[in-house]
Formats: sequence, C-alpha cells, structure tokens
Amino acid sequence: MSPRSKLTLGTATAATLLLLTGTASAAQPGSPGIGDPYYPNAGNGGYDVSHYDLRLNYQPATDLLSGTATILARTTQDLNRFNLDFLLKVGSVRVNNRVAGFTQEGGELVVDPRGELRKGSELTIVVTYSDVPSSHQVGGVSIWKRTPDGALAIDEPDIAPWWFPSNNHPTDKATFDVSVAVPDGVEVLSNGLFNGTAKQINGWTRWRWRSVKPQAPYLAYVAIGQFDVRHSTAPNGQPVVNAYSLNLGADDSAAKASIERTPEVVEFLEESFGPYPFEAQGGVVAPGIGFALENQTRSTYDPAFFRRGANTYVVAHENAHQWFGDSVSVHRWRDIWLNEGFASYAEFLWSEHVGEGTAQENAQYVYDSHPATDEFWNVLPGDPGAADQFHGAVYDRGALAVHALRVAVGDEAFFTLLKRWTQAKKYGTATIEEFIALAERVSGQQLDELFRTWLFTKGKPAVGPGGATFATAGAVAEPPSYRKIRETHELLAAGHAH
Repeated sequence: MSPRSKLTLGTATAATLLLLTGTASAAQPGSPGIGDPYYPNAGNGGYDVSHYDLRLNYQPATDLLSGTATILARTTQDLNRFNLDFLLKVGSVRVNNRVAGFTQEGGELVVDPRGELRKGSELTIVVTYSDVPSSHQVGGVSIWKRTPDGALAIDEPDIAPWWFPSNNHPTDKATFDVSVAVPDGVEVLSNGLFNGTAKQINGWTRWRWRSVKPQAPYLAYVAIGQFDVRHSTAPNGQPVVNAYSLNLGADDSAAKASIERTPEVVEFLEESFGPYPFEAQGGVVAPGIGFALENQTRSTYDPAFFRRGANTYVVAHENAHQWFGDSVSVHRWRDIWLNEGFASYAEFLWSEHVGEGTAQENAQYVYDSHPATDEFWNVLPGDPGAADQFHGAVYDRGALAVHALRVAVGDEAFFTLLKRWTQAKKYGTATIEEFIALAERVSGQQLDELFRTWLFTKGKPAVGPGGATFATAGAVAEPPSYRKIRETHELLAAGHAH
C-alpha cells in the first residue's frame, strides 16, 4: 500500500535557481529538483548517492533529533553547487573533508563546496544537525509522527526530509546504515538486518540496522518507542524481525496473528513474483501511523487494520510491494499503478490461495460494485494526478486492469511476465510504458487497447475484466474475502489523506 502524503517539499527560491556568475568554467549548480511532474522539487540533480550512514540520537521526551549523516555519492556533471532535500536545522557541512558553505530555505539544503567538483568525482558529504522534527511543516502538516513513547518516521512519498538529508526521489536508490541512540528501555526499528545494540555510558542504548540492497529514500524509516521485538528465522533462512507497540490494547493478538505469518505470505508470493528480492523480512505494528506502508524489508501497519480480527490481506498487499514498489520502483510518481495495482491484485491471489474467493470472483465483484455514474471510473490509474495518486480507484481499478491483462494473455504468459518483469527491473525503476512493452513481447499480443481502456480512459469499461458485462450492482455474490479487502483499501486510502 502506500500512504498518500500529497506534500511537495522545497519550493525552490530564486537564489537556489540562479547560476553562479562567470564564464570560464563549465561547472553549474545541480538542479533543485529531479523533474518529476507530480513533485517538481523532489530530488536533486548533479549527483547520484550510493550510501547513507545515519548516526543519530533521539530523545522521546523532547522530540530532539541530532546526529550526523555521511553521504557517499558521485557527481554526474561538473558542479559548483548542489542541493539536498532537508528541513531540519544544520550545524555544519563538509564535502570531501573540507568545510562547505550552505544555506537552507523551503526544504532545500544548498551546499557550496567552495570549489568545483568535476563530473565523475567521488563525494563524501558530512552533515551535522540538531532539531525538533515535529516543529517543521509543509503545507500545514508535519509528516514526522510523534507518539506518547517515541516517534515514527514513516510516510510516502515524503518522509526523509524530516530526519535525514537526501536526494529524495526513487530514482536515486542507495544502501543504508541507520544507527539511533535512545534512552535505555526504548526500542528502535528500521530496515534490513539488525546489527545489534550497544550500551552507552550515559544511560542510552544505540540500535543499529543495515540495508544492503538499493533503497529509495522514502522507504527508509525508523519506529521509536516501547515495542515487543521478536526475532525468528524464515523457512528460507532469512532473519525475521517483527515488533508490536506495547500500546496496541485489544488489537495486539489479532496483529500478531497476522504479522507472524509474514514468511508464509512471502513464500506464497514468490510463486507468482519470483525470488524475494531482499535480505530480511518482518513487520512493525504501531498506533499513530494511520495507514500501512511497504518500508523495505519490514512493512509498518496501523493497528486499525486488525480491529476486526486477523488480516492477512494487508500483509499480502504490503509484502507484494517488496517486489512491486520497493525492488522495482516508480520512475516517476505517475507510474504508481505499477505499485498499487499489483499489490492490490496480490490480495486477489491470496484470496484464491486461502479459498476465500477466486481472483475472477473478486474482480467481477469490484467491477459490479461501482455503477457507471460512480466518480471511481473517472480516476485514471495510469496517470491519476498528484491529488489522486492514492485514490481508491488506483487500488481497485488498478487491480481490475491487472486481472484484465491476466485474462487476455492467459495464466502461463501472465505469470511468466510478472517474474520476468521483477527480475529485469530488480533494484531499479520502471515506467508503465516499459511494462506494456514487455507484456506484448511475452504474450505475443498487441495490448494497447486493453491498457488504454483500463488505465487511461475515463468511464466504466463496457466489458468487465473477465470478459463479462454486468448491468446492475449485486449481480455477483460477494466473495468471502472481499469485505476484508475492501476494508483494507478503505483504510489505506483514508490514511493517505493529510
């Protein structure tokens, strides 16, 4: 799934956009945005990050976050200035061990290395900072989520600027080391492999995590607070770390009955999507998130998903994102169907697997549940716009588009396509157009009309995703799984609205 933070960070100031004077050098400032049509100021130009090392301290009582970010990168052009996306107050910046100048405005940290950086140069950027993340807002909202016993740095498409400086766009993935010191008795969860804790002499404990596969900045997270942390091993030998807030109340048991089955769900999804692409598995359940999010290797869930009992459908949804969204990420945010359509369809596949309704039954029921006059059919999963990026139609109509493709090309070609796609685009980014081209090559069919109808044309398609038409709502019996799937999608969509 994915939260819907419709925020766009860092409206670049005129000073940020001005080129440095002088004609003797070809060096130019890196652009303050990567050029995503939905979020023009997200990301930055002129360099590519390979690794983030975040060594931080957090005090839950005051919400003070401080520490050092060390960023390894390489220039992609001759540079005399570059930007990092960041909101917190910076104390110092060094570039290749030299003190650099810097300014901050509108979510942009503008770095002057006080010298030219040639294309292809290796960069070591060190940023020290100290601030209260919850004091910073964009569009009147702070995405940093303070809780009674800690904080949650979890959101989409933006969260990184509230806790570390970055090139904040999925097209610049990197590996991560995350180390956070907190008062004794407080736990810290993050992505990847758990590298243990270290007691400090001041009554604090440092928690260490490492992500060894490329990761988009918005998928890096920390959950800080009082947690029941459980370590186990998946059938494939991978480490599993699950964590449950001690504040779940009556939802605790249902949450555990769901999240503890993560390795089983991953094992099932591998049958359709190919080998699991990452080094660890697990999940975190904490109040205050308001949605669920596919943080790489370890998804996070609000307890509301388990209010009516165990819910393995949201576990299937979020873990499907490990392939569709995390390993293969959007090239631009308008490609969001590649994330949400396939994660939603994974729920249909899970429903078949557990005997609670076939994918065909679920697809037909969704189709029939929305009359032709429903605004649902006017949101285009293939290009919904930033305001509707996480609209319910992106999930449900997106899943119908996936099923329509499956019916059109047949199961053999369909599942071959999914595995070939996740392998070919592994650890990178992709566009809808690239997926369509591969679908046509694998199936040997011309599929423009199918994708145009389901992804890019307003209105209810005359023919359902299984090839049938439905005249009135209620013509198809509700599959046993559908109510849980619908509740899951409603929570996902509602939680995205900030």
